[in-house]
Formats: sequence, C-alpha cells, structure tokens
Amino acid sequence: MTHILVLYYSSYGHVRALAQAEAEGARSVPGTRVDLLRVPETMPEAARRAAGFAPDDTPEATPADLADYDGIILGTPTRFGLMAGQMKQFLDQAGGLWARNALEGRVGAVFASTGSQHGGHEATLLTTQVPLMHFGMVIAGLPYSFAGQTTRDGIIGGAPYGAGTIAGADGALLPTETDLAGARYQGAHVARLAARLAPARNAQHAA
Repeated sequence: MTHILVLYYSSYGHVRALAQAEAEGARSVPGTRVDLLRVPETMPEAARRAAGFAPDDTPEATPADLADYDGIILGTPTRFGLMAGQMKQFLDQAGGLWARNALEGRVGAVFASTGSQHGGHEATLLTTQVPLMHFGMVIAGLPYSFAGQTTRDGIIGGAPYGAGTIAGADGALLPTETDLAGARYQGAHVARLAARLAPARNAQHAA
C-alpha cells in the first residue's frame, strides 16, 4: 500500500479542517493508507488558552516518523509569509533524515491558511516547499485541473502551489466548500503520484 502522512499545525482549527480534507482525498485513492498527525505545540497551554486557540486531540508526530511515508503533506498557518514556528522547529529536528537522504524521492506537498487574500498566502506555500526540496522530495502542488481555484464566486484560498483557505483578520471565516474540495483534490493527487513513484524508488534502493 501507498502510505501518506498529512502533518499539520493549527491554531484556530482552519488548518485542521483542511488537513482532514486532505486525508479524505488521499484515502479516496485505492491502495492508500493515510495517517493524520500534528506537530507538537511549543506554546505553553496557558498561552494557548489566552490566545483562544482551538483544542486539538490529534496524535503528535516525531521527525523520525517522516521516513515511514511515501508522501508527506504539510499544513501550516501563515506567519508573515512563512510557515508557523511550530512547523519550522519540527522540520529543524529532521536533520538526521536529511543527512542520510531518507526522504529522497518521496512526494511532498503543502497547504496553508492565511488571514487575508494578500497576507502571504502564496509566499507561505512556496517557502514551506523549500525545506522539502532540501530533503530531495518531489513537490506536488494543486493542478489547474482543480477548476475551483479560478472561481470568482467568493473569497477562496489555494493556488497552484497548494490548497488553502482565507480565515479573515479575526479568524471568523471558515474554509469554504471550494477550499475543502481543493484540499481533497490535492490529497488524492499526492496519493496517485506517490503510488507511481514508490515502486521505482524502492527498486533503486534495493539495487
């Protein structure tokens, strides 16, 4: 079976909702097993409560877990056009995987939530892809065959670089059905790519 990880960090629940949709999309591809995990929180619990962060009981991942997957889909809020610090700290601990090329040839993808349409949405998607390329991963975006990203019917997230949602400055906006459909589409896209690439990668390592 193809093994896909949807790994995310979420403050107010927007990224978590997208992560669940990504996992649903990946699971729709026959022969795919999907794990939904989050990166550990670095803020004290009291600070999370004071900021109004949503509780999250999703199991946590460790950096060593990444080597178990054929495809890894990362989800993060936008922080000044970059991934959240919690996600960055998690990836910074994966130096051992980088040193032994443990993720080379795996499929990597990114999705994000941003406060506004011009608040760094695409910058976050692109900059979060950079460490995946350092790992030697094959990057998958959100193809234009998902026509929802070109709709003019309302405020939607996502781009060719990955799925997404616009939360609003106060976080009051919820992911639209188009946003969730884009995440499901991307999840299935990653699963299909990983299924094609995994046999060749495994054969190369066995040679």
